[in-house]
Amino acid sequence: MPTEKPAELPAARVLLRFLLRMAILVAFATFDGIGFGRSLAALLWMTTILCAVLAVLRRERVFAASLNHWDEMIGYTALCCAVMGLIQQAGN
Repeated sequence: MPTEKPAELPAARVLLRFLLRMAILVAFATFDGIGFGRSLAALLWMTTILCAVLAVLRRERVFAASLNHWDEMIGYTALCCAVMGLIQQAGN
């Protein structure tokens, strides 16, 4: 059974998908009761896991020449770490 290579999306479409997800996450975090920073960090962490699962299911290459779910996962992880750092700084 031959394995099919996943279709590569243009970088602009992947960036648009990233920004759309970020807008949705920020909107949900705004209306959460535990605070914007903590809820945004939790949502970013869940989105990181979602991107990793989608990348595995789509059999995307980790170090591909084009953008894919693995690259989005790295972006969400970096943002999650930044938000967690800001939360810790605000707590001190």
